[in-house]
Amino acid sequence: MSEALVIIPTYNEKENIERMVHKVFSLPADFDLLIVDDGSPDGTADIVKRLQAEYPDRLHIEERTGKLGLGTAYIHGFKWGLQRSYAYFFEMDCDFSHNPDDLVRLYIAAKEGGADVAIGSRYVRGGKVENWPIGRILMSYFASVYVRLVLWMNIKDTTAGFKCYRRAVLEAIDLDGVRFIGYAFQIEMKYRAWRKKFTLMEVPITFTDRIAGHSKMSTGIFKEAFWGVMQMRFMI
Repeated sequence: MSEALVIIPTYNEKENIERMVHKVFSLPADFDLLIVDDGSPDGTADIVKRLQAEYPDRLHIEERTGKLGLGTAYIHGFKWGLQRSYAYFFEMDCDFSHNPDDLVRLYIAAKEGGADVAIGSRYVRGGKVENWPIGRILMSYFASVYVRLVLWMNIKDTTAGFKCYRRAVLEAIDLDGVRFIGYAFQIEMKYRAWRKKFTLMEVPITFTDRIAGHSKMSTGIFKEAFWGVMQMRFMI
């Protein structure tokens, strides 16, 4: 068993999941991998279960019924890992928009670099976005500006979803009290950690838009984030 757990929520990721699993287990650092699948009708979970024979005791799957939201998937994964002896917890997408090679850099930032939360950041020096239309880049960038203005949290990429948490952070946060399940979830988790005086460190990454499969982003998710930030300011 590794001390590091990578949590990947999935919904209809059959085009990506096998390649992602093999890639994570090929990295020069040891990671365990937990897939939290929300009842993918395309057979994503079946692929994972087949691969478990190849990676016994390292590849795990939790299956849920219905599409219950990104935030609840990560909370489920955090609780699963906290019941075991993992020291580092990673959030990552399955679609290769997050480069699995960067898991090692986030791991080093948390284990050796003093970060309680290591954030894969698009908007610090050295970070960038590839294959996104300019409109989406501007929307994402100014969303982070808006979050900083409202929450006074000095993080450039406040909506980033590629992160490593030390165990102590997740133990200190009331996971059952986390309010948001979509885009705002990523903001809320950073804000809760920041309010508890943990050290948040941004690590530059290149974010690449997915090639295979379909994006789960929607206008509803953006609306939740916009209004959710205001609620966080006065309720957390």
